[in-house]
Amino acid sequence: MSRVAVKPEVLDWAVARSGKDRAKLKKQFAKLEEWQRGEIDPTLKQLEDFARATYTPFGYLFLDVPPEDKLPIRDFRTVMGRAPVRPSPNLLDTVHLMQRRQEWMREFLELHDAERLEFIGAATLSTPIVELAKSIRTKLGFGVNWAATHSTWEDALRALKQAIAEIRVLVFVNGIVDNNTHRPLNPEEFRGFVLTDKVAPLIFVNGNDAKGAQMFTFAHELAHLWLGETGVFALPNLQPSENRVEEYCNRVAAEFLVPAESLREVWDRRANLSQGFQPLARHFKVSGLVAARRALDEGLINRNEFIGFYRSQIKRVKKKRSEEHTSELQSRQYLVC
Repeated sequence: MSRVAVKPEVLDWAVARSGKDRAKLKKQFAKLEEWQRGEIDPTLKQLEDFARATYTPFGYLFLDVPPEDKLPIRDFRTVMGRAPVRPSPNLLDTVHLMQRRQEWMREFLELHDAERLEFIGAATLSTPIVELAKSIRTKLGFGVNWAATHSTWEDALRALKQAIAEIRVLVFVNGIVDNNTHRPLNPEEFRGFVLTDKVAPLIFVNGNDAKGAQMFTFAHELAHLWLGETGVFALPNLQPSENRVEEYCNRVAAEFLVPAESLREVWDRRANLSQGFQPLARHFKVSGLVAARRALDEGLINRNEFIGFYRSQIKRVKKKRSEEHTSELQSRQYLVC
């Protein structure tokens, strides 16, 4: 039985990069720890299986040193001075897949003499926020209170996706890598990304995110298109970004979804806001956190009020995740019994 020499550090890198539980990998590959210590080499078949299990390109396993994973597009996920974490195989594979689809569509459109899109790169960071938000709404055929005309988040999101597609922007929403249900996309790693192009621009949104959050991501990526900037976007918990492009796109997205003038009109009817920010969120079809952030930006609440609401939201999300985890464990126990 022929075996293949693999550097232990490359195996270590593949395991860490995969994000998979080491105990599960060890159960799948009984000799994994011995491979990593360099005591024994895997067979070619074992190495092929290991590459598939860790989402590692097979050729990488023959390198002398671990490669550096880099996104092929600009990474805007830096927050509060922290460098973005290494992109997961799921994010990398999704970006590469979308680039291939965009390339195919570009070639198809150019073959049929498609015109270049004039709105791509039409704005700069000096374009007034309100002006650009209005330009985007106009291009999409939306009025200032377009979201409020839809009864549900799903309806508003569907209308937004359709309008974006009608201005010849490729739109993809998915919560897994391609069709692989075993590879879910983590919204905490990235909300979405945009591939800017004058002929075949593309927006990808993480389908595992909440509907209100997806609305913000679409609006944010539209601002990127108007700037002509390609990149991947995260914005965890609405923390401010130190990147000028991201900060600008966030502000445009907020004005697009929650126009300051409309916000103040709704805010004046405070009798209807007894449930906190949820009435605002339902009206504008955004998350409660986005509604609260807009209220802070417009001086309608102070920072302490926003922080209090923010902490309550984080507590609620943690409780929900805990309940979902408990429910999942109970379901597994039921299936075993």
